[in-house]
Formats: sequence, structure tokens, C-alpha cells
Amino acid sequence: MIVLFNPWSTPSPKRPLPMSLLALGSMLEGEFEYCIVDGNVEADPVARIVEIHLRAPLRAVAVTVMPGPQLRSAVWACRQIKRVLPGVPVIWGGYFPSQHADACLSESTVDVCVRGQGEQTMVELLRTMAKGGALSSIPGLAYRENGAVQRTAARALTPLDELPDWPYQRLPMARYFHSHYLGRRVATHHSSFGCPFACNFCAVVGMANRRWVSQSPARVGGVLERQHREYGADAVQFHDMDFFISEARTQAIADRLRPLGMAWWALGRVDELMRYKPATWEAMKASGLKMVFCGAESGSTDMLERMNKGGTASAELTIDLAARMKSYGVVPEFSFVVGNPPDPAADLAHTLAFIRRVKRVNPATEIILYVYSPVPLDGHFYDAAQSQGFAFPETLDGWVSDKWQAFALRRDPSTPWSHGDVRRRVRDFESVLNAYYPTVTDVRLTSGRRRLLRAAAAWRYHTESYTRPVELNLLQRAFRYQRPETTGF
Repeated sequence: MIVLFNPWSTPSPKRPLPMSLLALGSMLEGEFEYCIVDGNVEADPVARIVEIHLRAPLRAVAVTVMPGPQLRSAVWACRQIKRVLPGVPVIWGGYFPSQHADACLSESTVDVCVRGQGEQTMVELLRTMAKGGALSSIPGLAYRENGAVQRTAARALTPLDELPDWPYQRLPMARYFHSHYLGRRVATHHSSFGCPFACNFCAVVGMANRRWVSQSPARVGGVLERQHREYGADAVQFHDMDFFISEARTQAIADRLRPLGMAWWALGRVDELMRYKPATWEAMKASGLKMVFCGAESGSTDMLERMNKGGTASAELTIDLAARMKSYGVVPEFSFVVGNPPDPAADLAHTLAFIRRVKRVNPATEIILYVYSPVPLDGHFYDAAQSQGFAFPETLDGWVSDKWQAFALRRDPSTPWSHGDVRRRVRDFESVLNAYYPTVTDVRLTSGRRRLLRAAAAWRYHTESYTRPVELNLLQRAFRYQRPETTGF
């Protein structure tokens, strides 16, 4: 028996569907006995894994690990598993081990790391563990050998239409649908993997090596028709790293969504969406598109170039896209990375002023702010951080400390130039902005409360007096209204 384990990752009652484990499970069907243990559903996942072992001895526990709360959960759970089941191999995959394999393998809690797209790698690893053979022959791994961490070559991406359908029947699917702005029973799906761009603040670059593979429109349409028919899904969030890379594919998917009546949300780039033809926008809107998340990143075109955004990215295109989306009644979600070197305070001030321009063009725009946090191999910025003493932890204990948990959540980037004043200014601005422009996605917020919030924040917003908005923070606690960083989109 093999356990595919999704450690606890969120206090939210909206349980995220463990799509990476469904993808792995699809590859094991018919060859290996397996089950999925979801720490967001199970009250005591370690006890559940031990119980499974007592019924059918485990060959391995394969764990998906994201930075942040899930990493802390994974470390605690896997240490318990190793104490109780010391002979069972523990395999980690996902964003964190793909980037930080050395730290994962710094202790015996983790035996092997799967790096990058993991479906084919996992199957080959399990076959080798069952029948014998050299791990060095399997692309996409990191493991310990003779006291040192060994890495095999990166694996080429597998076209997604070559992979099997996900085994939804392996999960209590009714527990993974939730209600929000998009619909009453919102599904989630990954229709592609990777991204061809090389933004130097993005962890995806290390995962996919600037490659992108996607499901065909027919495959996507079949998945969503099944979710609609079998589970009553009336909306879908596409969690692709970049959904909109191919305009022809997007239009074809929209054509398949339209008869289902499913609203949808996805992520994409500003410049690629500005290249889309009006006919494509009309098709997307008619098919149920309600929101698009874009990494606008900065109000400065020079900074976008330093971020290696590539393509035709420019700050003015963000303004143009906000206007275009308003004309189609689609809500933009724009994220910005602020506090960038060499002058984080000036960078922050410039981008906050730019955000005010965006709001004048399209008041419905959702704004999400992150303080710059280094990622490995991000070029100029990471080199600058290292030159001033920045270094990632080398152990799991370091990564699960309070300091580095805050780093993973982008609350404290731990860089020499992003001091507490920058972070405080970001939080204060968000409090004022989110009161003056309450998010349209909070369907529970009454019109009366919206007017009250806007009136309370008006003098601060118009005079740009963002410092210590105590009264707005009190209103937020009283009303518990949604803010873009907590909507879950």
C-alpha cells in the first residue's frame, strides 16, 4: 500500500482539492494499491496513516509540500511517521522540495525528493523501490547517498493529454466544493503546467524550466462536464500557472464552457490578455468569465524590466487592461510586488500611486500586495540579497521557525532592505484601500455597510493619510468583510 499524503495547509473551511495527489493517483491506478490521506479533512492524519499500515503494510508515504503552514505540518507529521514506521520511505514532492531539496534531505525525515512535474518520476521511483535499481537513472530526483545530496537531471515535461483522468472517486468530493462570488458549488482544476516566462521573483521558473504543457480544449471540456454532471459544479477556478498563453485554446475552452453555464476564474499575464482579440473577449464573457488574476507586479516599466517580466510587459498596459476588463464586466485581480531593491521605500511609494490610477480607471479592481521575497536563482535581486547577508535556512528546523514561516507567507521577507517600516506602510495602505473600495466579491457585505466603510475611509484616502488607520481596522474586525488577500480566489 502507498499513501499519498496532503498535510494540513489552511484554517479556512474551504478545503482545497489536493489536485497534485489526484494527478499522482491517476498514474498508480491498476499498478499499485494506494489511498489518499488529506490533512485538511482528516482530524488526525498520522493516526490514519498508521491505521492503514496495520491493515496493509506501507511501501511508501508520498507527501506534497508547499512552503508556509503546509511545510510546518509536513515536517511535524513526517517526523511522527518516521518514529512509528521507521522502515517506510518518505517521499516529498511539490514546490518546496523542488526548490530546497538540500534542506529537505538535511535529516532522515525525508528519504527522496521529487523535483518538478512529478507523475512520471513518481511511478519510476516506486517501480525502482519495488524491484531494485539505481535512483541515479531516474530524472527529476534528489536523494542522499554516502552522506551527500545527489540530484539527477531535470525531467522533460509530459504532455498533459498523455496522462490519465484524475480518480475523483478516491476522495469525498462533496467536501471540496464551496460557495463564493463565482457560484454555489465552485470546482477547481489545473488545465496546464508550467510557464514559458522567467520572472525573477517567481518559484514556477525553477519548477518548469520555462516550459508549458496543457490539456486540449476537448480534455478540459470533458473534465468540467463531469464535474458539472456528477457533482453539481456551477463554477470553476483554473489554478494554472498561466491559463491564457494560447488564445485559440482559451476560446475553444470558452466555447465548451458556455453550454454548461459555469462561471470561471483564471490567472494570466497583462500583456497576453491585451493581445486577445475582441471576439475572444466576447467569447470568454459569454462563457461565464467573471474574474482574472494578473501579476501586474509594479507601476514602473523599468522595474518590470528588472523583474525580467519579458514579453511586452509595461505599466501602462495594466491601466489599459483594467479599462478593457471594465468594458466587459470582468473583475481584474492585480497583484503587485513592492519594496524592491535598491530603494524599497521609493518603489513602494511609486506603486501605491500607480494603484490609485488603476482604481480611478476601474474601481472594481482587486489589489493584492506582496513585499518582495527572494527565490533561489532569481538573478539580480537574489544576488543583491546574498551580498547583504541574506541566506535561506539549510535545515527543516530553520524553515519551520516563526521567522521563516512569516517569510513563506510574505509577511516578513527577511531581506536587509525590506525593513519593518515598509511592511507597516503596506498593511496601512491596504486597510485604507480595502475600506474605501470594499471588494465586490464579498456577497455578504450589505450596501449600507459598504457606504459606511467608504465614508469612514474617505478622508484618509483623499489626503493619502494611511498611517495607523486604527478606526478602519476596528471596523474590519466588527464587519469581518473580505479583503482581496483573504478571498481565496
